[in-house]
Amino acid sequence: MSTDQLTGRNAPSVTPPSRVPPGSRRASGLRSRRMRRAGAFYVFTGPWLLGFLALTAYPLGYALWLSFTNSDGLSSHPRFVGLDNYREVFTDQDTLASLARTGLFTAVTVPLTIIAGLFLAVLVNQPIRARGVFRTLIYLPAVVPPVGAALTFKLIFDRDSGSANGLLDMLGVNGVTWLADPYARYVLIMLTLWGTGNVMIISLAGLQDIPRELHDAALVDGASQWQSFTRVTLPLLSPVLFFQVVTGIIATLQTFAPLLISLDPTPQGVSAVPESNNLIMINVFTQYFANSRYGYASALLWVLFLFIMAVTVLVFRLSKGAVFYSVDPEEKKANSRTLGGK
Repeated sequence: MSTDQLTGRNAPSVTPPSRVPPGSRRASGLRSRRMRRAGAFYVFTGPWLLGFLALTAYPLGYALWLSFTNSDGLSSHPRFVGLDNYREVFTDQDTLASLARTGLFTAVTVPLTIIAGLFLAVLVNQPIRARGVFRTLIYLPAVVPPVGAALTFKLIFDRDSGSANGLLDMLGVNGVTWLADPYARYVLIMLTLWGTGNVMIISLAGLQDIPRELHDAALVDGASQWQSFTRVTLPLLSPVLFFQVVTGIIATLQTFAPLLISLDPTPQGVSAVPESNNLIMINVFTQYFANSRYGYASALLWVLFLFIMAVTVLVFRLSKGAVFYSVDPEEKKANSRTLGGK
């Protein structure tokens, strides 16, 4: 007999261990991994998300609300005026003229910048000595902040003490008032071309991505250097050029800092801007800080935003058939759907 039977005590009952199904353990582990990944995602994107909400989403929403009011920036209770500000935008001749000048300035400078950047990229892509030095020297102006570059150009083209007129005096030519009409627009275009180094670097990267064998094959087939460039290089470089066109249009339509060369350092401020350089952002600046019309200026910015979106969509539509990708976007979408289905 056992000891428990001799002492009259009941043996303790032993409960068999519960078994968790393997499928439940896998599901629990999968949920745990997903939670860890989600936590890591929000930890890393949290600072950007907070910055986006505080510095982008809120200002956009606040500016949209202001565009429907007669806010002057001082009154704590602006009056709601509905679409009056937007009606004024499309009936104000000064605003329409500034928008037209902005469109013309964009139509001139964007092609010039892309052509100049591509020309420089082709030059520094040649097998010459010290081409790394040339690339650096061409790119250096693009590193200069826009405000610093604008103020530098203002000093260079100053009528009384600028080096441009100093050079003309050495050649026996009378000085020119560069920062007034009709020369101010040309100085602004030169200032825009000053930062061509950015475009040159992107074009150079695109050129170096084109296989050399394609050019050799074209030359073997009897193509000239120009034909090889126009029929091999440009089609393969078209996605890069298209990217530069889109980003160039968006940036140029919002040009403001270079317009500092047009400002007179006097109490009159923006009233001294030459008419040819009175672009849409100068008009917005004037409405905000000279006329204290915060509601109307906000409406101007939203109209500019919609205008940029419309131009960008138009460029995308016109690019069909002119941009050649190594992988067709529609084919890429079809392949991604096939892989997703599997």
